Amino acid sequence: MELCGGGWRATFVPRTCNAASMITFHNPLHQGHAPVHEFFRGERVPCFEKPARVDYVEEALRARGHSMAAPDVDCSAVLEQVHAPRYLAFLQTAWQQWLALDPGNAAVQPFPSVWPVRTLRSDVEPDNFVARLGLYSMDNGTPMAAGTWAAAKAGADAAASAAARVAQGTRAAFCCTRPPGHHAGPDFMGGYCFLNNAAVAAQTLRNQGAQRVAVLDVDYHHGNGTQSIFYDRSDVLFISIHGDPRTEYPFYLGHADETGEGAGAGFNLNLPLPAGTSAATWFDALEQACLRITDHRADGLVISLGLDAFEGDPISRFALASSDFTRLGERLARLGLPTVFVLEGGYAAAELGTNAVNVLDGFEQA
Repeated sequence: MELCGGGWRATFVPRTCNAASMITFHNPLHQGHAPVHEFFRGERVPCFEKPARVDYVEEALRARGHSMAAPDVDCSAVLEQVHAPRYLAFLQTAWQQWLALDPGNAAVQPFPSVWPVRTLRSDVEPDNFVARLGLYSMDNGTPMAAGTWAAAKAGADAAASAAARVAQGTRAAFCCTRPPGHHAGPDFMGGYCFLNNAAVAAQTLRNQGAQRVAVLDVDYHHGNGTQSIFYDRSDVLFISIHGDPRTEYPFYLGHADETGEGAGAGFNLNLPLPAGTSAATWFDALEQACLRITDHRADGLVISLGLDAFEGDPISRFALASSDFTRLGERLARLGLPTVFVLEGGYAAAELGTNAVNVLDGFEQA
């Protein structure tokens, strides 16, 4: 510990060499978040984001000898640093509020149907539950279930646990969780995301003494929530390699001209790529991102590990092969930074586990 600004804080410990196999912090409550359906192009369809996603990754981790641990850090205080208090309060009791409208709602999923778009007010929280749901939602593609809050909170705890372990000197750690987090902003859910796990990891590194942190998002879809959380900050550099928002979700953020504001001007880098981008072009963008991270002189790195850049992903349109994810891990390792990996998207069934572990093994073996 060291004295800082009149109070005590944990000292950020540089990475150690020759560390044991990367530890994974998993989410023991993720299966409680199991909504049945979502809407796609006006049709009710089975959820793409489902418990089997993490099951595939955990199975692959065990098969290759990776150890797993339950979260050992309560991130409640960190959540209040990256999310608005009234949003957290709403999420924590949203399901109970839904049931209070009608006990029969236990068999029905809540979806927003009205939103405070341009010229409407968002500073006043409505009394009506459906209106509150719309206030805190960016889309109607983030279905809730009875165990959503518990699963999201345990996942954020896992992210904080991984970051705390890295801050204590471990070279790298993996947070294997769902629901994902990078679309969740300071006061809104969206894109299957409720709490921003990558932001929790980055803020935990800062709280543990890292002066500068970089967050690199490699999900096919832009990490709009993470960008929004850190957009006016210079201590956290945010970089995203993603499908061009002119055609790809989340559509309304992720353009190259978004570079930060106020103190954060110059600390946001978006690298949008057109649908159908080849692996060669994608890795050119990765190299640009890595050079910017080096220039930032970061003390720690958080990877929003979306795996939907895979050529076989059912809802994305990049062309990375499974072997390319090993190459990704190798390049990230050469940055030489204490690194927290946080699972985000990826919906290609069994290949999701293979691709996740390829990244981790590529990193460790580089």
